[in-house]
Amino acid sequence: MTSDGVALAVIVILLFPMGYFFLASPAFLLVKLDIPPVTQLLRGMFNAHFLMTSIAGVIGTLVFAATGRPGFAIGIGLITALAVWSRRWFLRQWDVQLNARDAGDADAVRRLRRLHWGGMLSNAVQLVAVVGSIPYIAASS
Repeated sequence: MTSDGVALAVIVILLFPMGYFFLASPAFLLVKLDIPPVTQLLRGMFNAHFLMTSIAGVIGTLVFAATGRPGFAIGIGLITALAVWSRRWFLRQWDVQLNARDAGDADAVRRLRRLHWGGMLSNAVQLVAVVGSIPYIAASS
């Protein structure tokens, strides 16, 4: 397999968690976040998304660095760093709002929804950046 093929395979691997989350997370807009099993499931989906994006990003960064494409390695490395940081921050914020909701804070559900929207927006921006970079990957060899 050529280095172009390897690079494109890495991008496809990175697109799996991003694409899945992009398609699955809007379904949670149709349910109320005051239902504990729903919020736990959504929390788990965010956790899995950030974790899988981090793992795929590390692989992608290493492959792009090994194939002599430092610009792409830095770009994927930034996505990876954002996923690692976001996972820690996001899940902490999610848990704070879950505890507030369970303690009777009526605004906690609204803040959970805002976190949900923010996570979806962040993923969508990264997904557009990765998909937008595909034509440049083959041209950079």
